[in-house]
Amino acid sequence: MLAMNYRGPYRVRASQVPDPAIEHPNDAIVQVTRSCICGSDLHLYHGLVPDTRVGTVFGHEFVGTVVEVGSSVQSLKAGDRVLVPFNVFCGTCYFCQRELYGNCHNTNPQATAVGGIYGYSHTAGGYQGGQAQYVRVPMADVGPTKIPDEMLLEDAVLLTDAFPTGYQAAEMGGIREGETVVVFGAGPVGIFAAKSAWLLGAGRVIVVDGVDYRLDFVRRFAQCETVDFRSVDDMTMTLKKMTDGLGPDVCIDCVGAEAAGNFLQRMTGVRLKLQAGSATVLHWAINSVRKGGKISIVGVYGPTFNMLPIGNAVNKGLTLRMNQASVKRHLPRLIEHVQSGRVEPHKIITHRVPLEDVADAYHLFSSKLDGCIKAVLIPPGVNA
Repeated sequence: MLAMNYRGPYRVRASQVPDPAIEHPNDAIVQVTRSCICGSDLHLYHGLVPDTRVGTVFGHEFVGTVVEVGSSVQSLKAGDRVLVPFNVFCGTCYFCQRELYGNCHNTNPQATAVGGIYGYSHTAGGYQGGQAQYVRVPMADVGPTKIPDEMLLEDAVLLTDAFPTGYQAAEMGGIREGETVVVFGAGPVGIFAAKSAWLLGAGRVIVVDGVDYRLDFVRRFAQCETVDFRSVDDMTMTLKKMTDGLGPDVCIDCVGAEAAGNFLQRMTGVRLKLQAGSATVLHWAINSVRKGGKISIVGVYGPTFNMLPIGNAVNKGLTLRMNQASVKRHLPRLIEHVQSGRVEPHKIITHRVPLEDVADAYHLFSSKLDGCIKAVLIPPGVNA
């Protein structure tokens, strides 16, 4: 089959690899019909995630059609259209029983923190991803969700990660009616976090980014205010001045390890890798949010340490919440939002690229060219 193939930092290509096969009675094989390049895939692409091995197939946002199931699979059959959450989870462990599917205890022997994730290095279990024609889906009775008949594939594929992660980012902010929410990052997750903040009762939403076309897009899609961090001297003071000197009620980090805006953080976290990514946004969030405020973190950072002003967080009495999104928990509500027309996820897709051109798609998305917000890969033989 044709699949994206990682050859080292900034080097990916489409190549022929062996077809996946049933390895366990509860596996399924899914023919991929749409897959996305996620902003967190760029951390892999840029060489910032440990144990990303040559030959890895990336891709944790994908939908498709079941073509084969293992002997113990009860909930799926060949021909079913499914969306597959990015979490690989067992459904039975201590954490899954509490709907913390991103922290499954049985699907990632390589770590004590995160559970399994498709196509996201061996630090997340070593599972091959969905930027391919076919993918093996373990735990097929608990992970995949059947796509409603009337739902667009391009809406469904954004329910595998980007929309649920943005929604959980807003949810973890504990937004109360009328509160001011600042979202750092105008990529797909930040866009959905801003949209979700309104759904959860925010009275004001402000998005911070440093790319003109992304700021324009989020203003239209999420009907929010924006701040270009390149145009301000002090982000903390800017946000305080916008909020009567107090600071926003909630700050949400949707950027993660490659945040721009501070030379020292970029040098130590991205260039020299002396910390687990650039913590610029975490500094902005901790220092600008009001006393007693709340910070939600869904931006991806590495597994080692970051230099943070934790004393400021303590002295301000802040609440910090963070996690990988537990996609399955959010799906019933988010599917209802899509079906009602309150949110149209497919509208953030700007580029549809044949899987054969995956290298060009990564370059386009990584370099922020041609107004790229979200790129979807279409495997050969699938209707565009």
